[in-house]
Amino acid sequence: MNSVLKNSPFASVKITEFRNLLLGRFVFIMGLRMMATLVGWWIYLLTNDPFAIGLIGLSEVVPAVSLALYAGHVIDQSEKKKLLLRGIILYIIAAIILVFISGKFTASHLSNHWIAICIYTVIFGTGIIRAFTGPVFSAMIAYMVPRVHLQNATTWSQGTWLSASVTGHAVGGFLIAGAGITGTLITVCCLITTAFFFLIKIKKKPAGNIKGVVRTWESVNEGLRFVFKTKELLGAISLDLFAVLFGGAVALIPIYARDILKVGPQGFGFLNGAADLGSIFIVVILTLFPLQKKQGKKLLLAVAGFGICIIIFGISKIFVLSFVALLISGMLDGISVVIRGTITQLKTPDNMRGRVMSVTSMFVNSSNELGQFESGVMAKLMGTVPSVIFGGSMTLLVVIATWFKAPTLRKMEY
Repeated sequence: MNSVLKNSPFASVKITEFRNLLLGRFVFIMGLRMMATLVGWWIYLLTNDPFAIGLIGLSEVVPAVSLALYAGHVIDQSEKKKLLLRGIILYIIAAIILVFISGKFTASHLSNHWIAICIYTVIFGTGIIRAFTGPVFSAMIAYMVPRVHLQNATTWSQGTWLSASVTGHAVGGFLIAGAGITGTLITVCCLITTAFFFLIKIKKKPAGNIKGVVRTWESVNEGLRFVFKTKELLGAISLDLFAVLFGGAVALIPIYARDILKVGPQGFGFLNGAADLGSIFIVVILTLFPLQKKQGKKLLLAVAGFGICIIIFGISKIFVLSFVALLISGMLDGISVVIRGTITQLKTPDNMRGRVMSVTSMFVNSSNELGQFESGVMAKLMGTVPSVIFGGSMTLLVVIATWFKAPTLRKMEY
C-alpha cells in the first residue's frame, strides 16, 4: 500500500495543507499574471514605445534582485505563514493603487507620461514584495510534504503556477477587451483577496536556526556557498537565466498582437497564454510519467528547442504559426522548470530553504523581467522582429556552450 501511495501521481495532493497551498497559489498567481498582462498592454497604449514595455520588467527586477539575499535570511528566521500573508496584503494594496491610477480622476489630472511613471512606481513596490513572498511558497513545500513525495509535490506546484499563469494571461486579455483596465484591476484585487483566505488555513511554519541580526551576512553567505558548491543546481539555474534572458520574446507580444499580427486584445490574450498552456500540458504528462533518467541531457535539449521556437515566433506573420511556436516553447520550458525545481527541492536542507530559494529566484524568476528589459532595449535598437530572432539565436549559443563547458549538468540524473 505504501509503495502504491509513493508511486501515485496524486500522493502529495492528498495532504490537505498542501492542497490549500496549491489553491491559494493558483488564485494568487492568476491575479498577478492578469496584472502583468494588463500593465504591459496599458503601458504600450500610453507610450507606443517598445522600450517602455522593457522598463516594466526593470522596475520590478531591480528591487527583487537587490533584496533577494537579505529576503532569504529573513524567510529562514521568520514564521513563514505570517510573512507570506503580509506579502499578500501588500499586493492587494498595490492593486488598489493601480485601480485609482486607472480612473477618470487620474486621467483628467495627469498626462500619459506621468501615469506611466506612477505605474512603474507601483511595479517597483511589487518587486520589493516579491523578493519575500516568491521564495516562501517554495520554501514551505518541504514542511508540508514528506521527502519521498517532494518530486511529486514539486511537479504539482509547478503545474499549479503554470495553470494559474495561462489562465491569468488569457482571461486578462479578454477582460481588458470586455471590462476595461479598471474592471480588470478590480478583478485582480478580488482574486488576491481570495488567495489570502485559502492561505490563512495553512499551519504556522517554524523559523530556522539563525539567531540574531549580527549573523545576517554570514547566513546570506552560507546560502550562496551552498548554491555555488552544488554544481547541478548552479548549472540548471544559470542555463535558465541566460535562456530566458535572451529568449524573452513574450515581453514583445503586445507589439506582435497589435502591429504585426493585428489580432487585438483577444489575440493578445491567446498569445500571452500559449506558452503557459504548453507548459501545463507537459507538466501533466510529467506528473503521470516522471522523467526517470538522463534529466540533465533532456534539460539541455529542451532549452535548445525553446530557442528554435522563439526564432520561429519572431519570423512568423501568421497568427496560428505564432501561437503554435509559443505553445511548443512552453512545453519545452515546462520540462526545464520541472527538472530544475526537483533538483532544488531534493538538494536543499530544510534550514536553508529560504536562502537557497531566494538565490534561485535571483537567477530564475528575475530572468523573466531581465529578459523583458533586454527585449525592449533590443527592439528599440534593432527593431522588433530582428530582436526576437537575435534572442532565440543567443539561447541556442548558450545551450551549445553549456553542453561542452558543464559536463556535470549534461550527465546529471536524480
